[in-house]
Amino acid sequence: MHRRLPLMFRAFAYELRGGFLIRPFAIALALGAVGAILSSVEERVPALGAMVPTTLFPSRQDPQTAQLILSSIATSIMTVVSIVFAILLMTLTLASTQFSPRILISFVRDRATQWTLGVLLGTFSYCIAVLPAARSLPVPFVPVVSVTGAMLLALVAVAWLIFFIHHISQAISVNHIVDRIARDTELVIDELMPHPRGLFEPMSQPEAANGDGARILNQRSGYIRFIDTKRLLALSASWHIGIRVERGVGQFIPAGLPLLRVTRADRIDPVRAAELQRAFDIGPTRTLQQDVAFGVIQIVDIALRAISPAVNDPSTAISCIDQLSCILIRWLGRAPPPSVLCDPPHVPRVIIPWIDLEGMLDLTFEQIRHYAAADLAVNLRLLRAMGDIAATTQRYDVHRALAARARILVERAAEHMVAVDAARLRQRLATLEKQLAV
Repeated sequence: MHRRLPLMFRAFAYELRGGFLIRPFAIALALGAVGAILSSVEERVPALGAMVPTTLFPSRQDPQTAQLILSSIATSIMTVVSIVFAILLMTLTLASTQFSPRILISFVRDRATQWTLGVLLGTFSYCIAVLPAARSLPVPFVPVVSVTGAMLLALVAVAWLIFFIHHISQAISVNHIVDRIARDTELVIDELMPHPRGLFEPMSQPEAANGDGARILNQRSGYIRFIDTKRLLALSASWHIGIRVERGVGQFIPAGLPLLRVTRADRIDPVRAAELQRAFDIGPTRTLQQDVAFGVIQIVDIALRAISPAVNDPSTAISCIDQLSCILIRWLGRAPPPSVLCDPPHVPRVIIPWIDLEGMLDLTFEQIRHYAAADLAVNLRLLRAMGDIAATTQRYDVHRALAARARILVERAAEHMVAVDAARLRQRLATLEKQLAV
């Protein structure tokens, strides 16, 4: 069990980082602890109250005034929290219906929103923690410093609420949403593919590892969200077996289907099979832990919704295409993650499928091309995006794949356009083909 802890901790940390639980809870707990400790210290060291100017807190002998201030702040803060939650629910509903339900993860991972909830709930917990210290019996005591701190926190909460309203008004902008998804996707590329292309090229897949092998069946239906490749490699080297992962990150696998195949079936018992399965994080939804394609899918979904007859917003689709070209340029400029893992060097142990060039290009362009066949502006921007991508690489396979897709795009779009528009597309295609030289 302890060997699975790194993967469990990673998945747990990712889930908590992407929700309204851990950061607001931690801030509220911290501020509540500060309130309890500060009021206790102030009671033991009465001289601390003299540090607060009299003009800032003149009622130093009336505990009821302190209680009224603390209870008023706590009550008002909880009212504000309900308003913030209402704004959040409205924003999430709008984003889900207007753009795509898959982009909600980018909203709940927004740190500004998490900090807003944390500051507001933290102010409430601080006031509640300080409130018992302000008493009339048996000995009257007014926690001057602690109450002053509550007043300052109330001002901070008001300022943070103004910032939150400004932030949420920007966050629901489609350009902001698409840009945020693109930046998150590029971070995944940087983590998964850290080396520039040409410095670290992957090994070709060895023929010896392509046998059927013994099947290890999946025990839980869901999407493969993360594969602990280091753990798989260590197990295969320790047990002297070969491992072939049947499905890659982002793919759905039902329970009962082969999750992976291994050589030397005589060395695999139920305990070891369970150990291999623990190297996979499988869940009901896709995430951006290792899944670059999921980020692309989110942006493509927004583009498709924008060009639908119900919305008819080609400008949004064009913005999505621009960001997709940036992601593809970043992806093509990096060495792909190794499909063959070796230990020791040149001894293949683990084979893992990753999305290839054809799959990435299809994911990026094909659906938009299909549903925007009659839109001249979107098709022109698709061709320009292909030209931008081609300009950043000299790889012949990339140029050939882009040229093939560009020709299909123009051919299909010309069937739905008038002659003048079709001529513009063919002119742009001719320029692209001259650039590609294929």
